[in-house]
Amino acid sequence: MTRSTSMFQSGPAGDQVMFARAELDRILRVYGVMVAGGEWRDYAIDGLKDRAEFSIFRNAAEFPIYRIVKTPDDARKQGAWKVVAAGGAILKRGHELEQVLKVFDRQITKLSWGSLD
Repeated sequence: MTRSTSMFQSGPAGDQVMFARAELDRILRVYGVMVAGGEWRDYAIDGLKDRAEFSIFRNAAEFPIYRIVKTPDDARKQGAWKVVAAGGAILKRGHELEQVLKVFDRQITKLSWGSLD
């Protein structure tokens, strides 16, 4: 099996799953709209051995309200992408990041100026 540099990054502890630049750009675009709307205030990115996580916070001192998770091992089964709520419920799962991020469309349209285009 060959490993794509867009999915893995070598480190002292072994391989880590990471976001590709295009994936991170797309996530940060949604994040930026929600920050500008005053809904979200902080984020964290974690590259772990089996997954990469983009955690979204309302305030820096609390648990994440959402996590956007990339798990390449699940790509063939349920899709590599999922959005997880604070309580652990999976809000959306799929093979394409763009489709999974649509779970935030309703929140974005509630903003008076909300648009990603």
